[in-house]
Amino acid sequence: MLPAELTLIVPTRDEAHNIRQFLASVPAEIRLIVVDASRDETPDLIETLRPERTIVLREPGSVTQARQRGADLARTDWLLFSDADILFPPDYFDRLAALSGSAVYYGPKLSRGRFRHYYNRIARAQALSHACGFPAASGSNLLIRRDALACVDGFDMRLTCNEDSEVVWRIRRAGFRVSFQKDLVVHATDHRRIESSRLRKTLHSIIRCTLLYTNLMPVKYRTYDWGYWQHRDG
Repeated sequence: MLPAELTLIVPTRDEAHNIRQFLASVPAEIRLIVVDASRDETPDLIETLRPERTIVLREPGSVTQARQRGADLARTDWLLFSDADILFPPDYFDRLAALSGSAVYYGPKLSRGRFRHYYNRIARAQALSHACGFPAASGSNLLIRRDALACVDGFDMRLTCNEDSEVVWRIRRAGFRVSFQKDLVVHATDHRRIESSRLRKTLHSIIRCTLLYTNLMPVKYRTYDWGYWQHRDG
């Protein structure tokens, strides 16, 4: 796919310390929609640093609501979901040109510095899970064809986390092809949740995703994040 065929959608909240390097990794020709719920200068920085091909919506809400709002506003065939605390390698968008045949593509999030071994293990687990028939998509590196997202009525707005994996499961169950691309890598720059507790973060994802995938999570608990965002807001 060509750059003109996709829109990059990013939810932000108080990302002033990350946003400069994130924007520097995004090619100028890529359309960018940011849905911002910040209390800091994040949206002002975005509008100053990247005035072209960029839309900034200042709307409070959850990360799920932000992803869906961006998807609703986009007009391209493909939607690339990511986060402000990652970097795209220089060849990332060139690699997209070789993709064809699937409605969803996702790749690993690695680290060039701290916790690189942890991220490498997570990437291997993603590949194994996908090979076993259970896509383990991350909203930091997730490409979805717009018609496929619309077919399943978008993200589950009740979820405040794990919305990325959950929507991919529904898209796959609707009959669309989902692909894990191990060479479609992004790099993490903010490790606060891992610094707090790698074990807690890992168990949180495994337990919640298992309950969501098997439909064993009671509906009333989908709105709770089980402390997932606690250490990002502190």
